[in-house]
Amino acid sequence: MVKRTAFIFVIFLATSQLFSQSKIKVDGVAVVVGENIVLDSDVQKFKEEILSKSEGKVSLSDCEMLEEIMVQKLLAHHAVVDSMVVSDAEVASSVDRNIAYFKQQMGSIEKVVALYGFNDESDLRKELSKIEKEAALIRREKQSIVQEVAVTPEEVRLYFKSLETTGELPEFGTEIELAQIVVHVVPSELELQETIEKLSKIRQDVLNGSSMRMKAILYSEDPGVTQNGGKYTLTRESQFVKEFKEVAFSLDEGEVSEPFKSDFGYHVIELEKIKGQEIDVRHVLLQPKVSDEKLAEAQESVTKIRDSILAADLSFETAVTRYSEDKDTKQNKGILVNPQTNDSRFELTRMDPALYARVSSLEKGEISEPYYDETREGLKMFKILLMKDKVAAHQADFVKDYVKIQQMTLQKKQQEVLEKWNKEHVSETYVKINANNQACSFKYNWAKK
Repeated sequence: MVKRTAFIFVIFLATSQLFSQSKIKVDGVAVVVGENIVLDSDVQKFKEEILSKSEGKVSLSDCEMLEEIMVQKLLAHHAVVDSMVVSDAEVASSVDRNIAYFKQQMGSIEKVVALYGFNDESDLRKELSKIEKEAALIRREKQSIVQEVAVTPEEVRLYFKSLETTGELPEFGTEIELAQIVVHVVPSELELQETIEKLSKIRQDVLNGSSMRMKAILYSEDPGVTQNGGKYTLTRESQFVKEFKEVAFSLDEGEVSEPFKSDFGYHVIELEKIKGQEIDVRHVLLQPKVSDEKLAEAQESVTKIRDSILAADLSFETAVTRYSEDKDTKQNKGILVNPQTNDSRFELTRMDPALYARVSSLEKGEISEPYYDETREGLKMFKILLMKDKVAAHQADFVKDYVKIQQMTLQKKQQEVLEKWNKEHVSETYVKINANNQACSFKYNWAKK
């Protein structure tokens, strides 16, 4: 029960890392907000996570930690009162992502279940579903509170002036905008056929009595095979590629699929067990080999494209349209999109280290040398990158950084609206504070004094 409480609370707070495995003493109920209970151990665990994530730079008292949690529970309570709706599919998808993350960190679902004190994976999923539903309800409630909040240009100007007056203008790091041209390295028909034939032989061996687990360990190119022996538990909502799920759920128990293709390569799947809405499958993944000749051809092709651009025989944008084979950027003039912000700007020092090494020395308008890259799905390619824009690190400027200042102004106003909502709704919500915490000096009037 102790381990379970800690596990649930960390997931609820949407932390991005595994917490320590030390035991936590459950001292009792710290507070009740509506129908939501917060344990003393929850407060301590939250404190440890904040310290860990901030690398010790943020230090809050136990009372401050408790109030942060109470605010979340207040939102959760009123989300139910306001009849916020969260679909089962949304919850299931979030649960799958969390389980996939923990499996990646620990190696197998069995280790996750054992470490955190659950009876089995089904028990774990039930608890995670409750947590994810509450987290989604909190998001819905917050969105409903701030959805009408907007800022005018005058409000943005006044906020910027206030920061300027108090000497609190933020510093923005160097930002860049990149575009790319990508040429894929495609296996030959012979290499594809050899892969399919190898999988067909593995399938036949399994049908003749060989162990799919051993075949996976010996031959599979799935990075997780060393931990799971090629085994996965799936539901129809699991975050697996469409082709994999379609084949898996078309099989009968004990059946082995014919070789088939997905974005990750070529597979054969054995359906080991059907457990209600879940299935246990084991697979072998192979990626077609690419000859040195094919690699050399792709590199030469990209080099010629770069030479033509540098010689001004064609523009970078024209070259993207004619030659680039990346579907995600081809229709966008080759421009890369920052997955964290969904815009084209990247803060240089926060980029992936490998990409940073390739572009940090480029100036605006310069093109990188051709280089080899490979996706996690095993797709091989050669690339060149164009430094479309580069803005040096600087203190916030109202004109240059208007969009950022506007977003900061909006976030400040939204926070003010949320704080007003909290203050109003604390007074109308049932709250019971443990005697040990009644001496806390809270921001909001939880004690109704």
